[in-house]
Amino acid sequence: MAFAKMSLAGFGGVLVWARRGIVDQHRWMTAEEFNETFALCHFLPGPNIVNLSVVFGARFGGILGGLAAFAGLVGPPMVIATILAAIYARYGEVDALRRILTGVSCAAVGLLIAVVLRMMMPLVRKRDAAGMIILAAVFIAIGWLRLPLPAVLLVAVPLSLLITYLVRQRVPS
Repeated sequence: MAFAKMSLAGFGGVLVWARRGIVDQHRWMTAEEFNETFALCHFLPGPNIVNLSVVFGARFGGILGGLAAFAGLVGPPMVIATILAAIYARYGEVDALRRILTGVSCAAVGLLIAVVLRMMMPLVRKRDAAGMIILAAVFIAIGWLRLPLPAVLLVAVPLSLLITYLVRQRVPS
């Protein structure tokens, strides 16, 4: 039910609402656990938030939990999208509708920026310089240099794993 609520609130993307629900509202995961799980979901095929729902659901409820979270995430929006597609097919040329959709897309960009900043806060709070450098390097490589995501990940993932290993070796238990 939580993922169904998130999916219905998630205009422009569910990540914002998933993080808010899982970390802030229900406290099912810490911010770091959420970030780690979401990072894992980037390596799985398919949409990241769908992967997150399945991984999260399976973590707490096994296979049935994964299926329930998946159904909650994709079921309600699928019904709504089907209805809206039929309406858009009929009235898509109306100028007022186009202006509304432009405004909605701007709001979606704002929500995405907000969630990126919130997901970045654990790195900032821990003063994780290596994490921030890797984050900036990946952003520059993909966002500005337009390098392909698989190539960037082939470098960034082993590098971040190595750095994490080395840092943990230096910290006494």
